[in-house]
Order: sequence, then C-alpha cells, then structure tokens
Amino acid sequence: MSEGRKLNPRDWRTQPDQAHAAYKSTRLRSQRQPLVPLAEAHTELAAPVFGDGAVAAADSDLTRNAVRNGEPIGERIVVAGRLLDEGGIPIPRALVELWQANAAGRYAHAQDMHDAPLDPNFLGTGRTLTDERGRYRFVTVRPGAYPWLNHHNAWRPAHIHFSVFGTAFAQRLVTQMYFPGDPLLGLDPIFNSTADPHARRRLVSAFSQGLTEPQRALGYEFNIVLRGPLATPMED
Repeated sequence: MSEGRKLNPRDWRTQPDQAHAAYKSTRLRSQRQPLVPLAEAHTELAAPVFGDGAVAAADSDLTRNAVRNGEPIGERIVVAGRLLDEGGIPIPRALVELWQANAAGRYAHAQDMHDAPLDPNFLGTGRTLTDERGRYRFVTVRPGAYPWLNHHNAWRPAHIHFSVFGTAFAQRLVTQMYFPGDPLLGLDPIFNSTADPHARRRLVSAFSQGLTEPQRALGYEFNIVLRGPLATPMED
C-alpha cells in the first residue's frame, strides 16, 4: 500500500499470538512451520480490486442500507478514522469493509444460533472508500455482546470487524475494533491474544465529541495503521 517506498519489517511483537492457550481454536489452526514467502504474481500486482462504481455512498450507513419497515433497533453511532501507513501517510481510495452483530449481539448469518432476536432492518455489513486524506466514516448501531463456547460463561465484548484491501484482493488485512470502558475486555481471550498492552489499546476506539452528532449519534474514532511500531494488531 506504500508503492515506491521501502517498508520496514513487520514488528510481530505488536501482533496477536498465533497460538494463544486461552483462545482454544488457535491450538489447532495456528502456524506450526516457518512461513514460506511467495512472490506476488503480475495479476496480483496489476489486476483491479474493484470498480469505484461498485461502492455507493449509501453502503456506509448501516442504519439505512437494509431498512424495510423502519430503522434498526439500538444505539446509533458514528465510527470514523483514518487509514495510515507506517510513516503516518494517509492511504487514499482504499476499500474499507466492516461487519458486526446487531444491538442484541446476533449476526445476520445462518450459522449464528445465538438465542437473541434478529433485526430485519439491520444486515450488519457496510463498505466505503477512504478519501484523499485516508479518512473513512460509517453510521451504524452499537453491537451487543454475545456468548461463545471458548470456555465456561464466555462472552465476547462488543466489537466491529474491519477489513482493508490494498491494490489486489491478495492484499487484505482484518482487525477488530472495541469500545472504551467495556468490562469484558479483560476477560476476552481474542482481545488479550495481543501480548503488548500498548498494541492492545490500539484496538480500542476513542469516544469523540467531534464525531458525535447532536440528537442523533455518539461518535467513536478508530484509526488503522498498517505497519511499523504503531501498527494496529491484525488477524493473520
């Protein structure tokens, strides 16, 4: 994403552990052998990722892009930030996608069997392109916590999944955003699989009065840094 500039090696200390004992599924799916670097083919470097016309302005407002009989239930929020490289330089025209549970903590997905109501006016997915200053913005509802089967009485904190694409589909990074002051953060194995406490804090959004819209929505700022010592922890 920083064409023409020399990139420093990734600082793996800022990234989640591949095998985290408290996160049960990593015991089976974590990397067991050294990585084998593969050179990118011409198609991966030159092929288009998407057409600008495929991303509509309405795609970034999750409170309206699935409305059938009214707006979705829940606390309306604005989530915005900047996509930056390791030198703090903004990344323009990048595709940012998100997906999340609804306000009751349930995904609009056939495999989600959580005993919580679905919201017919909320699909929980959105996308947008960063502007020339690397900025993105979404309107959505605050997701609810939900149970999972990792351990006894396990609950995932409220979170939003983010996906960022580079110049090809093979260049994709995925992370999660959390909310400040959530009491479940200290109990969550996925959040705590990032050992560095400073890097973990970069997964937590910051409340923003500037992004907050009067009588409409609270605002949260979440910047995504792709590499370097201030990199956002990513899911490999």
